[in-house]
Amino acid sequence: VQLQASGGGLVQAGGSLRLSCAASRSVFSMAWYRQAPGKQRELVAHIPTTGSANYADSAKGRFTISRDNAKNTVYLQMNSLKPEDSAVYYCRDVYRGLWGQGTQVTVSS
Repeated sequence: VQLQASGGGLVQAGGSLRLSCAASRSVFSMAWYRQAPGKQRELVAHIPTTGSANYADSAKGRFTISRDNAKNTVYLQMNSLKPEDSAVYYCRDVYRGLWGQGTQVTVSS
């Protein structure tokens, strides 16, 4: 299974971005992680096969993870972005233990 992440870019503080993670096969439990320079990779949001999504405290109220099973794609809608959200964002196929290649998000102040 291949994971193709996209949608990153440069945005001003307060702006929005939508990340996409397209998989080559059906997706089940999926997540978005991020890693800023000099920091450990951290979980941002997780959407299970069934049930409710869960979020890191830093993402609650601003980010929304969703899925389109027909397109084998998971999204991360990010609103009210802050400079501290700047990082490389990775999608993860939790079910299969696979990582996507990452997409850079940079938020300017």
